Amino acid sequence: MPELPEVETVRRGLAPVMEGARIARAEVRRPDLRWPFPPRMAERLKGARVERLRRRSKYLLADLDTGESLLIHLGMSGRMLVTGAQLGAFHHEHAAPQAHDHVVLEMEGGARITFNDPRRFGAMDLVATVEAERHKLLASLGPEPLGNAFSGPYLAARLAGRKMPVKAALLDQRIVAGLGNIYVCEALHRAGISPLRRAGRIAAPRLEALVPVVRAVLEEAIAAGGSSLRDYRQADGDLGYFQHAFRVYDREGAPCPTPGCTGTIRRVVQSGRSSFYCPVCQR
Repeated sequence: MPELPEVETVRRGLAPVMEGARIARAEVRRPDLRWPFPPRMAERLKGARVERLRRRSKYLLADLDTGESLLIHLGMSGRMLVTGAQLGAFHHEHAAPQAHDHVVLEMEGGARITFNDPRRFGAMDLVATVEAERHKLLASLGPEPLGNAFSGPYLAARLAGRKMPVKAALLDQRIVAGLGNIYVCEALHRAGISPLRRAGRIAAPRLEALVPVVRAVLEEAIAAGGSSLRDYRQADGDLGYFQHAFRVYDREGAPCPTPGCTGTIRRVVQSGRSSFYCPVCQR
């Protein structure tokens, strides 16, 4: 599933063709994805001007001049692809329709934005912009890890007394929004913290040091266009490249890259997800 860096990369790719532009035509090619689309979605989108495109956790929100916001979740395999527009140095021509192109937005000016989702775990909804933060998918989310509300004292307070592993705590979207398996593994390795350690047993100074590490990993991943492991693509169809910089994720049996460490990357399963870490330098 795309994590924060992938969704932020998609947002940055869509913003130049969406923000300030009107949706000339909207086509909804099926009644649902993970859930049913809202009533008359194509009709409600047609003619609307996108005033702002923003991200909350792993969700995109296009705020419209109609007073509604289009909420988008990419799910497991969803892609938002732009054609018919100049993206960077390249002009991307419209591609032939694909089998899993479920929603198509034709923007004034000629750009086309296609939501393609083979597994159909994605979602779209329309919600009043003033009510967006209270949407059922957003209401319980914790602070953004790149924002000021995510800090050492905040993290120490939220993890105090918790017996769950720190890996599980950081994946809890109510504690911090947008973090996923890949980037938690990478951040914990850089911070020298074992994913198996109980969250409430980590000293405040170590949590204080973890916060900027989390931010650094996310910012590096965004700069690399995210990580492409299976389905993920950027808005122009290109792959992300951060997977080439993984230190531990999906590197079971490889030597630990920490200078001077003699450990070997190990894989364990926690709550049904693979955790990759070094048992020597992560304590």
